[in-house]
Amino acid sequence: MSDFPPPGWHQMSGPLAAQRFGPRNGERFVFVHGFTQTGNSWKPIAERMLQAGGRQAIVVDLPGHGGSDGVRADLRRTADMVARLGGDATYIGYSLGGRVCLHLALMYPHLARRMVLIGANPGIDDADERAARRLSDDAIAERIQDIGVPAFIREWAGQPLFGTLALSDAEYADRCRNTAEGLASSLTMAGTGAQGSLWPRLRELAMPILALAGAEDLKFAAIAEQLAGATLDGTWQLIPGAAHAAHLQQPEAVMATIERWLPPLPA
Repeated sequence: MSDFPPPGWHQMSGPLAAQRFGPRNGERFVFVHGFTQTGNSWKPIAERMLQAGGRQAIVVDLPGHGGSDGVRADLRRTADMVARLGGDATYIGYSLGGRVCLHLALMYPHLARRMVLIGANPGIDDADERAARRLSDDAIAERIQDIGVPAFIREWAGQPLFGTLALSDAEYADRCRNTAEGLASSLTMAGTGAQGSLWPRLRELAMPILALAGAEDLKFAAIAEQLAGATLDGTWQLIPGAAHAAHLQQPEAVMATIERWLPPLPA
């Protein structure tokens, strides 16, 4: 992979902190990060994907994260802001970012040319389970403010959910740019517990969708299969040797899977 973060990225103006790389008239790919990450988390993969030529990449910092630390928004409002930045594009979202992309595709189907969703949950159908998850998210938000961001990042990344994921010093430092207040707001406003279920609406999505999950992430592997089957043009694939953050644990395999799924580049 290239250096973290790679050079050549240019700041964009808009409702969220965002950066662009590649030719302005190139086919656009928008990368949307997960909880505790920033747009920088996607940059190494985005830059490598651009080597094929004729592509433009945009990475955003979601509300409560990175350069958008002071922004407060629920998932619908977040999707609206990402759509304003990304426009007509292929949207690639991980976890929280994947849930944002699902909302965007339902709100602005004419803008989402394709979607790649990694470890993304369309929501919790059962009201009691959703309420319990909201209480859990609220407790985690309090935990962040109690112990501070540096300690919480270590604790969060060390969960069994992420398998053998090990953050580099640069990745850890980038996540520590977040604030306790920003991360807490993201959980309480845009966490899975605060999200209504999108499962009943997935048949509305006509664009091609690739649902990915790490093969070791059994819960989200099942969700990826169900998600792909619930959409009109869905495909799912498991990434060997990866848990929840498949794009960080096995970036080459994730990129290769996406490239095989994308239509061939024009000759």
